[in-house]
Amino acid sequence: MAAPRLRSSLRGALCRQLLLTLVVFSFACEACKKEIFNIPSKLEADKMIGRVNLKECLGSVDRIQSSDPDFRVLEDGSVYTAHAVVLSDEKRSFTIRLSDTKKRTQKEILVLLEYQKKVLRKRHTKETVLRRSKRRWAPIPCSMQENSLGPFPLFLQQVQSDAAQNYTIFYSISGRGVDKEPLNLFFIERDTGNLYCTQPVDREEYDVFDLIAYASTADGYSADFPLPLPIRVEDENDNHPIFTEAVYNFEVPESSRVGTTVGVVCATDRDEPDTMHTRLKYSILEQTPRSPGLFSVHPSTGVITTVSHYLDREVADKYSLIMKVQDMDGQFFGLMSTATCIITVKDSNDNLPTFRQNAYEASVEENTVNVEILRIPVEDKDLINTANWRANFTILKGNENGHFKITTDKATNEGVLSVVKPLDYEESHQVVLEIGVANEAPFTRDVALRMTTMNRAVVTVHVKDQDEGPECSPEVQYIRIKENSAVGSKISGYKAYDPETKSSSGLRYKILHDPKEWITVNEGSGSLETYKTLDREVITPKNDLYNITVLAIDQDGRSCTGTLAVSIEDVNDNPPEILQDYLVICKGNMDYVDISAIDHDSSINGAPFYFSLANTSPEINRLWTITRVNDTAARLAYQKNAQFQEYFIPVAVKDRAGLSATKTLRVNLCDCTNPVQCRAAARSADVILGKWAILAILLGIALLFSILLTLVCGIVSARNKKAFPDDLAQQNLIISNTEAPGDDKVCSANGFMTQTVNNANQGFCGTMGSGVKNGGQESIEMVKGGQQTLESCRGAGHHHTLDSCRGGTIEVENSRYTYSEWQNFTQPRLGEESIRGHTG
Repeated sequence: MAAPRLRSSLRGALCRQLLLTLVVFSFACEACKKEIFNIPSKLEADKMIGRVNLKECLGSVDRIQSSDPDFRVLEDGSVYTAHAVVLSDEKRSFTIRLSDTKKRTQKEILVLLEYQKKVLRKRHTKETVLRRSKRRWAPIPCSMQENSLGPFPLFLQQVQSDAAQNYTIFYSISGRGVDKEPLNLFFIERDTGNLYCTQPVDREEYDVFDLIAYASTADGYSADFPLPLPIRVEDENDNHPIFTEAVYNFEVPESSRVGTTVGVVCATDRDEPDTMHTRLKYSILEQTPRSPGLFSVHPSTGVITTVSHYLDREVADKYSLIMKVQDMDGQFFGLMSTATCIITVKDSNDNLPTFRQNAYEASVEENTVNVEILRIPVEDKDLINTANWRANFTILKGNENGHFKITTDKATNEGVLSVVKPLDYEESHQVVLEIGVANEAPFTRDVALRMTTMNRAVVTVHVKDQDEGPECSPEVQYIRIKENSAVGSKISGYKAYDPETKSSSGLRYKILHDPKEWITVNEGSGSLETYKTLDREVITPKNDLYNITVLAIDQDGRSCTGTLAVSIEDVNDNPPEILQDYLVICKGNMDYVDISAIDHDSSINGAPFYFSLANTSPEINRLWTITRVNDTAARLAYQKNAQFQEYFIPVAVKDRAGLSATKTLRVNLCDCTNPVQCRAAARSADVILGKWAILAILLGIALLFSILLTLVCGIVSARNKKAFPDDLAQQNLIISNTEAPGDDKVCSANGFMTQTVNNANQGFCGTMGSGVKNGGQESIEMVKGGQQTLESCRGAGHHHTLDSCRGGTIEVENSRYTYSEWQNFTQPRLGEESIRGHTG
């Protein structure tokens, strides 16, 4: 503390120093110059009064002495007062003795101090103010202590301009702390230039005040340039360091290595940076629980690390640290504060699950599946319901055939041993299993301990005997049969056996499923016999096996089911088949057309195919050729002189085994640009009726004949029973031209002729409204209720039917009658007309 106070007093003394003008005069001397300093009459202690050039006097100086004890000289030539000095005379002098002991030389400098009272005068209005161009009045470094105790107002320094030697100068200041916030913190004496502070200052609020000092004459003229006057506030250690958080929460895994980083604590200090006031030091005051120290903190960075590998969650899962931070680099007089640090120890898998016993026993009946036979508990000290606690069980030995499965019960963490595949007492009376257990998470202990990361136990499973039925083993048995084998061919069948006796005697067999019903089974022996001819090409897909399901039954009715997979060997019983029937070749655009074939037999009896023109006429052989394209296709080409027409070309195709077939292709050599054009024309020209269309036509004809038969029967009945109606007198007789005897027909209402007028033979006449003409004579009809005759309708032509002159009130369906009705009505009237004609 003494050193800072000394520096502060020196700064204050310097601030209170008067501005001196050093005038150096040269005089003729042998070695050194005489120095003259103008000083005030009173000088304070440690006051600099001037500077001499020591090197100019003596190049190398290792000893400096002053003849006057009131003054001391520094190595750089600065002359200071040793204590307060008062000049009684206007002049005072002393000698500075310089020595170079190596060269044994000595020089002296005479220093003359002069005190001269200055006579101040007012500047005349006509005089111009002296303004220096080469040198300004310089600011003297000044500072003040933060939180100073006074007394106030506190003197800081004196400001003085060089112009004060010749004129009466008045001083003023401005800036923050004067006319800006905080207001009136500083003021300056107008006449003397003494600068004062009025109250304590907090450096954390204001670290420097940049004042501007002004020197002016009484009439307001500036005697010098404005002087920047910075006042720095010296820091005082008045702020405690503060942690950024009151409580820190960190986590660290247990079994962490030494030096593992846990977290970082941090503190701040408002005092001046890069000073002892803000040099912080961290430490741990207290640890709870008070086990051996497990943590340390870096004193400068605040990083907390582990210092022991005995961090065990199972011993303590949480630690509380009281952290301390202190400024002044942790010295006892530094300011301090504390915070709490909570460290949670995270669980690691550092404890293996262990079996409570080394050996277990269980029993199960043979042929039972999906049953639980044993529960195996384990113990684990790690955190419950975590991956470090949950157990994984494994069957290490004894389950080579896959009869067992072990799982973990998530609620109890027990191992559940189950049978998933039937056991056979006859094969083994007991099974010995070795069970291992580990955790879901990997073990985190040292490498030496990792070699034994799985605890083991032995489980002996006793198999109980059971009286069981026949056994179908293997479940699928294979046989081979050639297709097209003769009906009644014998084949070896499915064989089951009794597991107790290992014999097939006493078993009966039945076929449960035969897709095509091709096979029968001998109930006693199980041998098979073909019931129908086997066709390999019927099976879909063809290369699959033909599966027959067989049931084997013992004397007690117990049964088993097996599958007999029949492989049907192919026989070349299918010739190749050409896929195309009708082909169109546009001559000019197409030089050929490709055809292809397929064979339903296996590949050994299939491609490659051989195509040729079969039994063709000389014309076909001359105009057409066929060549091979690939194993299943050929190219049919025509000669250039072939005519546009449709050709029927027989093509033979033969498989690799020699089985062949011939097919006549219909080839249309067409004048077209696209084969679609000729196909459309062929469809419109050749209408081919299918079998269903023909059947429909035949049914229609049969229906028509039945209707005709019904009508004939009705007509015969009408001749015998129906009387002519009385209102036929209202009807008109329409007679055709009778220049020649007519063959006109009279039609019944059903559209079939009953008799001609001149008793001609019977035949089809037509329906009402159609003009039936024979030999150019018009037909006649009796129109019921009509008021028009043929004569009234007849125009320039001679062959009008009733339809051409029909009125709006003619009813067609009720206007036709049979010839007998017509004759009964017309004969008397025709006689009357003839009599009237003769009389007329």
